[in-house]
Amino acid sequence: MAALRDNESKLDTLARVIRACVDVLPVDGASISVMSGPRERETLYASDDISAQIEDVQFSLGEGPCFEAFATRRPVLVPDLPQASILEWPMFAAAISSLPIGAIFAFPLQAGAIGIGAVDLYRRRPGWLTRDELAVALEVVDMVAAVLLGVLLGEVDDTDGLRGVLSPGREQVHQATGMLIAAFNISAEEALARLRGYAFVVDRSLDEVAKDIVSRKLSPLELGE
Repeated sequence: MAALRDNESKLDTLARVIRACVDVLPVDGASISVMSGPRERETLYASDDISAQIEDVQFSLGEGPCFEAFATRRPVLVPDLPQASILEWPMFAAAISSLPIGAIFAFPLQAGAIGIGAVDLYRRRPGWLTRDELAVALEVVDMVAAVLLGVLLGEVDDTDGLRGVLSPGREQVHQATGMLIAAFNISAEEALARLRGYAFVVDRSLDEVAKDIVSRKLSPLELGE
């Protein structure tokens, strides 16, 4: 995310846009994430602690409304999260069950065929957005996508698309994934899945587990089958 961090004014603009969205719509919080694929993701902004926790849980588990919106390139509207998430994203549902979240509305950030990331809106009580409210949300998402795309096109030039904008904030996760690949001779996807599975079982964040592996407090072999 170096390109974006070098453009703090752009991040401030995004934060103001999202805060205004929260003020205008019947939602209690929002977040913006950039993604280069289903396995790499970075939160740019979270309006409050609950939004930040939603993002952390989704990154740690690799599932949730945000991932689905990015993968399908379509909004994922969940007016009754406790009911729906159990069926659609069981691990996500278990991890957020104690949080006061009634509904989540996830929107893909994209420009044509280019997937950039996702915007998540949550509300404490269940319920749909009206047609007019949904239109406002889509306008905000388009604004966020335009700002992000402008920054990325000006500063990122690599064949991996948006991979270069992911920040060093997840560097330890990538390092730990590499250590598991070396230890078990497995694919990167399987290594990350093992990290996420272990973090879920021991009820810790993915970042915490990765940090322990990189610092040698936790042996990769302990994540074996």
